[in-house]
Amino acid sequence: MKKTKQMEILFLPTERGTIKVYVYGFKSPRSLGQVLVSFNNVSVEAKGYKRNKTIVKALAQLHETIVNNPDS
Repeated sequence: MKKTKQMEILFLPTERGTIKVYVYGFKSPRSLGQVLVSFNNVSVEAKGYKRNKTIVKALAQLHETIVNNPDS
């Protein structure tokens, strides 16, 4: 039996473009997961054990990156 990797994609529309959130893992309650967030040409990755908290953490890191680098 083949194991297939599953990914969940969330699209968050904004006035300046679309934020794409890619969620990997988080199968069982104590499994490690990964969240990749991209907006225009900026990408941020976060890992954690709690799905919702990790998504918020990645979005916060993306916000900080965009605020600190206005050229991006």
